[in-house]
Amino acid sequence: MAGIFSTVKRIYLAIYNWAVFSGWLQVLIFAIKALNESGPAAVYDNVEKPLQLAQTAAILEIIHGLIGLVRSPVSATLPQIGSRLFVTWGILYSFPETRTHVLVSSLVISWSLTEIIRYSFFGMKEALGFTPSWLLWLRYSTFLLLYPTGITSEVGLIYIALPYIKASEKYCFRMPNKWNFSFDYYFASIGVLGIYVPGSPHMYTYMLGQRKKALSKLKAA
Repeated sequence: MAGIFSTVKRIYLAIYNWAVFSGWLQVLIFAIKALNESGPAAVYDNVEKPLQLAQTAAILEIIHGLIGLVRSPVSATLPQIGSRLFVTWGILYSFPETRTHVLVSSLVISWSLTEIIRYSFFGMKEALGFTPSWLLWLRYSTFLLLYPTGITSEVGLIYIALPYIKASEKYCFRMPNKWNFSFDYYFASIGVLGIYVPGSPHMYTYMLGQRKKALSKLKAA
């Protein structure tokens, strides 16, 4: 029974990884095509649907960690996926004024390159049981550049959205009401920005540690 479960798990994870890989590859191709033909202002409109689908599919990674399908700690996965979902749906989808900014291009390219490499790495690992050394090196090295550019783009877009959030009062819940509760999306977004301050260095340090472990094993092999 354990052998059957292990086989089913590997098949499922391989399908999941290659499916999401395909989504991010589509995002990258559409983004490059839009940049080449129309410039940065056209990127979001060309990648919106595949971007939303590929990024939202990452919720399954949290579930995978919670039920033990993968060994990735939820404490590391949740903040990264949560922040990306916030930017995808809470900023870009909710406030169209942000969509033509040049930071959307750096965001989309940073995200898509990172995920193409990551999902191909895990997809090959689940499907074949191994990964080539060059792909392992890319998996644990490209974040050195792509993580800072991605994080900078995320923070920048949230900051750019703040005046529109404040003016629109979208997603705000005002008192008085029968629940005696209020919520201000503007201040919540500022709070999210505040989380990036300790969160980004912590995540970067964590990934540096993972890189050291992975590359030391590669050298030993």
